[in-house]
Amino acid sequence: MKLLTNIKLQLKIEELAMFALGIFAFNQLTYAWWWFLVLILLPDVGALGYYVNTKVGAISYNIFHNKAVAILVYFIGMYFESEPLKLTGVILFSHASMDRIFGYGLKFPDSFKNTHLGSIGKD
Repeated sequence: MKLLTNIKLQLKIEELAMFALGIFAFNQLTYAWWWFLVLILLPDVGALGYYVNTKVGAISYNIFHNKAVAILVYFIGMYFESEPLKLTGVILFSHASMDRIFGYGLKFPDSFKNTHLGSIGKD
């Protein structure tokens, strides 16, 4: 019964299911499995915007961690039959799910720690 009342746990389970979906989608592509491991952390380049300021950082981070962007990139890859674009979409989607399992959500412009899932580092 605790599972039904613990929203944070439900969200983590939901994100875990989406991460599994990302792995499944990756397996439908023609790339060797190790590419997933090599590329899964690449979307964190979006955090480089924080070297400019928190507003630019939040914008760049959120672009690389937005699942709608990931799905759009994947569908563009499907439309143009482009394996690299489909791979990019899968990696963006999987990475965003993985981050959210650990509590890293989309960022507000005031602070890296202020996310749509709450404050990072606090329970």
